[in-house]
Amino acid sequence: MGAPLLLLEPVGGIAGDMFLAAAVDLGVELAALEAPLRTLDVTGWSFATSRAERHAITGTHLDVVLDEKEEHPHRGFRDIEAIVTKSALPPRAKEVALAIFRNLGEVEARIHGVTLDAIHFHEVGAVDSIVDICGAAVALHLLGWPEVFTTPPPMGSGSIRIAHGTVPVPVPATLELLKDRPVRFEGRGELTTPTGAAILKTVATFSPPPELVVERIGYGVGTKDWPDRANVLRATLGRATSDLASHHTLLECTIDDATGQLVGALLETLLARGALDVWVTPVLMKKSRPGQVLTVLCPAGNRQALLDTLLLESTSLGVRESQVRRVALERRFDAVETPYGRVQVKVGLRDGKVVNVAPEFEDCRALAAQANVPLKDVQQRAVAAWYTTHGVR
Repeated sequence: MGAPLLLLEPVGGIAGDMFLAAAVDLGVELAALEAPLRTLDVTGWSFATSRAERHAITGTHLDVVLDEKEEHPHRGFRDIEAIVTKSALPPRAKEVALAIFRNLGEVEARIHGVTLDAIHFHEVGAVDSIVDICGAAVALHLLGWPEVFTTPPPMGSGSIRIAHGTVPVPVPATLELLKDRPVRFEGRGELTTPTGAAILKTVATFSPPPELVVERIGYGVGTKDWPDRANVLRATLGRATSDLASHHTLLECTIDDATGQLVGALLETLLARGALDVWVTPVLMKKSRPGQVLTVLCPAGNRQALLDTLLLESTSLGVRESQVRRVALERRFDAVETPYGRVQVKVGLRDGKVVNVAPEFEDCRALAAQANVPLKDVQQRAVAAWYTTHGVR
């Protein structure tokens, strides 16, 4: 089997809590989802989950419940950026969460005619939205970072009251976020929220996935019961066939006039926008100038977004493109307990046989710092715990 794929079908629309509910219904453990989110500097919230049914489809309903005694201030983009950066979320989850917030912030800035730094989030800056967005990134981490595809979301109709007053549905932020993406103008009420739209824009390809073998199916159930459709987000997790999954695009450009800070930031942006891998190779260019070749490996569905990123955010005047064949091990994530704490372990398999076992570096580094022990000790304990748990060695 090939790489993991996740197909989202927003039958009744999509919101942040529906995405989390679908992930839990797929099998993501609520405790594993919640633990990293508790390191965010926001308090007064908890998860509440239940089984729910919409139009004879049963799934998971999830609420982010707020403590009414706690003060829940609105925040600017820089406030949220600081909260996410200082947290103990996995590194790629941080990047994805910040990319979602940035997409939302840039849209709000355009709508209100101000700069990103001047944006003051209301609904999206609230605690429940911060938990929803960061939770979506953590859920993707726990699912092994599948390539995400989505069918066109329904936009709804009518009007709704928000912090700025009564506005049409879809609200301006949702419509702006999904500009240039295929959508369906149907349904009554607000079916796709700004948070849901931002998640789709940031992590998903708006096209059918390649042929896949279905492994798990989850349903995230929304709060309202729409008369014309099941208010569910269906999430199908599977694996593409090896041949279809192995063909990817390689993008590269040669740069001799960019600072290290610019290149470093660009690498993080490319990974957050769907690159499978990014690397920099030092080279000697014409006129004996030292330079760098920036290379991006990406799925075909993310090609355009990453090509645009290279042209707009690097100093290069052009990008080379080629098709490559990538053979990848099957992957899964297991959690093990060590004397220092819980560690996620990435397991690589070939034809169902384990060939690689690697503890998550950031988990081990955090535990090593906490216990004041060498990092390699935590890594070795995590690997030993995995083999002991699974009856090997």
